[in-house]
Amino acid sequence: MPLQQQLIYLFILAIPVACIAWTVTHEEVFREPREYCVKKSTSCRTLLHRKFFYLFTCEYCFSHYVTIFFLAITRYHLLFPDWRGYLIGGFALVWIANIYMSLFLLIRVGMKKEKMEADLREVELKETKEDTG
Repeated sequence: MPLQQQLIYLFILAIPVACIAWTVTHEEVFREPREYCVKKSTSCRTLLHRKFFYLFTCEYCFSHYVTIFFLAITRYHLLFPDWRGYLIGGFALVWIANIYMSLFLLIRVGMKKEKMEADLREVELKETKEDTG
């Protein structure tokens, strides 16, 4: 596969990796299992068990496992057609997916800030109208 096509695949495959990793580690739909994993990641006796549960609470950690899944089903590799290409492709996918998640976080924080500011302005306008009316 030509390098240009490999790079296009890299940026496209990173989208579902980021989406799945973010959804599992942040969104409301997985809140209860995530809270269970947070609890188990601090209370399990063995290090292996604590780390296993921790991986479901950290988007960076979880994105590695999602990437391994996508590498297995797509056979994506970068630069080399052998195991080295899978290794390089895997870490590149994790990196790009985490850039996507960081950008998504910045956008969400910005949107929440704007909404809070709009809500605050609305309350201030209401109070001003009540004071003058």
